[in-house]
Amino acid sequence: MNAQVVLTMAQNALFLLLMVSAPVLGVVLIVGLLVSLFQAITQIHEATLSFVPKLVAAIIVFAVAGPWMLTTLVDYIRRTLQSIPSFAA
Repeated sequence: MNAQVVLTMAQNALFLLLMVSAPVLGVVLIVGLLVSLFQAITQIHEATLSFVPKLVAAIIVFAVAGPWMLTTLVDYIRRTLQSIPSFAA
């Protein structure tokens, strides 16, 4: 196994991490911006008001996109484990 293979595997892992986490991070970011806008307009500065909607949004995204995330991660791990014998030779 040379350095190029290791770097390619690391690059693929980071890209997969970004791809799997993007839906959750994007939705939580949008919900956070909307809650912050609501707090600025109404001048209600309650800590739980910003935390609870983001938590609920993250749970909903995990419920909707969770199977896709899990399938993607399992496929990556399967491909990585199956490629180990080719590196030993």
